[in-house]
Amino acid sequence: MKLLALAIKNITRHRLRSLLTILGVAAGMFLFSAVETMQHSLETSTQSKANETTLVVYRENRFCPSTSRLPEHYGSTIERIPGVKEVIPIQIAVNNCGASLDVITFRGVPAETLKSYTADLEVLSGSFDAFAKRTDGALVGEHFAQRRGLKVGDTFEAVGVKVHVNGIIHSGSPQDNNVAYVHLPFLQQASRIGLGVVTQFNVKVESADQLESVAKAIDETFQSDQQPTRTRPEQAFFAETAKQMIELIGFTRWLGIGAVVAVLALLANAVLLVVRGRVKETAILQTLGFSRPAIGVLVAIEGIILGLTGGLLGVISSALFFHFKSFTLGNEGLTLALQASPEVHLKGLIVAFLMGLIASVFPAWKATARPLVNSLNS
Repeated sequence: MKLLALAIKNITRHRLRSLLTILGVAAGMFLFSAVETMQHSLETSTQSKANETTLVVYRENRFCPSTSRLPEHYGSTIERIPGVKEVIPIQIAVNNCGASLDVITFRGVPAETLKSYTADLEVLSGSFDAFAKRTDGALVGEHFAQRRGLKVGDTFEAVGVKVHVNGIIHSGSPQDNNVAYVHLPFLQQASRIGLGVVTQFNVKVESADQLESVAKAIDETFQSDQQPTRTRPEQAFFAETAKQMIELIGFTRWLGIGAVVAVLALLANAVLLVVRGRVKETAILQTLGFSRPAIGVLVAIEGIILGLTGGLLGVISSALFFHFKSFTLGNEGLTLALQASPEVHLKGLIVAFLMGLIASVFPAWKATARPLVNSLNS
């Protein structure tokens, strides 16, 4: 505790130098946390889960929603397949099929089945009944509404579709928080697709171990039809369809590694300058009874404090940035919400601690390797 108090005093004695070092570390850790947030969000969206029970039925060899067209009557046939619990037809209209930061996605669904299909759907403001009564009504995800500055009663138009906001919704599924749900017949007509045609079917099966057998049965049922299908689990569908987005986010890992290396170099340089500027002070501490290991620990504590303080500032800044900006990445009609998580915050703080410790090893050795007499005569 005495060494900790002394290290804090040493840091606060040179406020400007310490502040600049902390801000430099914070900038690097902000970038690292941002990259980790993207990686974690992607992993959450594409990683298969043991309890996954949702299948996505799409047009074979199609990716963009505008090219996937399936007859709506397929739904009744799919419902009769053993193992199928529920089927919901979905029409999707999107402003951009390529990888983009600003994606507007409309999902047309039957109003009577939406509430039962998405059991964790919660209306934060407005009402579901108002949505059900109005043909051009929309239930807007909370992140979508925040990004667009929408509230209940507003009207907005995109992708040639004009809707009235009847409710702001929250869901445990990140996808639902970044789209606008509208009535299926309305979107079919507004997007000029025509009644009786949908983009995909979301199918819930009785249990997770039936996913493969039900998917195979669905595709075999329609393989000879004019519009054959390809059915995949929801997470696998996301992973396969959003390849362009996955490659883009995969590249950002190098940015995170670069940020860590830069912060490590900055910390090591800052601590080394501190050690070189306190040669005589270090020698005096030794004459007062401080052992060489104690001097080394003192230097290491200073490095750790600088690293942790800058890391904490960078992690908090990154969390606030993603919270208030509600950034999303979209590709092929799918939306990836970039949301910070406790795991990312903890990882950032651990990395900051380790960088502070590693960056202090060489300066600590330099502080204790010089003979005492030479230090006093310097």
